[in-house]
Amino acid sequence: MSFVSAIEGVTPPLVTPFAADGSIAEAAYRSVIDHAIDGGVRGLFPCGTTGEFASLSAGERIRAIEIAVDAADDRPVLAGAAGTHVGDVVTAIESAADVGATAAVVTPPYFHTANDPDGNLAFFRTIAEQSPLPLLLYNIPSCTGAPIDPETVETLAAEESYVGIKDSSGDFGYFLQLLRKTPDSFAVLQGFDNLLIPSLQAGADGGIHALSNVIPSIFAEAYEAAGTDRGLELQFDAISPLFDACLETGFAPGTKAALAHRGVISDTAVRPPLVEPDDDMANSIADALDAAIATIE
Repeated sequence: MSFVSAIEGVTPPLVTPFAADGSIAEAAYRSVIDHAIDGGVRGLFPCGTTGEFASLSAGERIRAIEIAVDAADDRPVLAGAAGTHVGDVVTAIESAADVGATAAVVTPPYFHTANDPDGNLAFFRTIAEQSPLPLLLYNIPSCTGAPIDPETVETLAAEESYVGIKDSSGDFGYFLQLLRKTPDSFAVLQGFDNLLIPSLQAGADGGIHALSNVIPSIFAEAYEAAGTDRGLELQFDAISPLFDACLETGFAPGTKAALAHRGVISDTAVRPPLVEPDDDMANSIADALDAAIATIE
């Protein structure tokens, strides 16, 4: 089975629940995974942005990946391996491979952002030369300072050093460029929940969406119904309103608040600098979630 075939559908970037003492709440984390799998997700993505990877230690990242692999039941596990130092990124990928991850997901270097696309190209190529796992690019310019140049994606896809990309830019024109410039063997995955159905209709292979932690069955149904009025209904009446409700608070805090409202987790704690939603935000998220669930009841 090709990587594209293995990952077609919707994959959640898993939240990382925390216990009262600040450690990873492993039982709650497994509850999130079970909830997502029961809802029909295709794969699992531990240590992404929604998983607060930047606030986890190296050991915590590997433990989160290890638990995901154990619970995945042969589903693909895409391990977050973002970093700014090539050696550290490669070490993270090697550790993910050791615990059974399927592939690793790499962002451009942040803080020292490249002033020329060739800088990012060299960074990605150097990692690929040393990686024991297939690799996906992760375009998230709001966190890395700049988008990955579409020609860089085209080059890496042609070289077959990367097998796909998650685009969380929210720029649909950019996303369409990715679809045009990459071969069918390269997975193009939408990361902006608000654009799932338009992206699938344009030819996307699937999506990696924060809110598929919360309403996985709605995302799974939307994927299957992408070309129909039902797909649009789920986008407009379920996914997009919940997405909008979470925008202000951010998707790690917002997703945890929504999961608590569904009874999947009990503690909505996040690590600094993130903060939990205030009461008004939490109520808005709860109202949007209730309305989303009503679309399938």
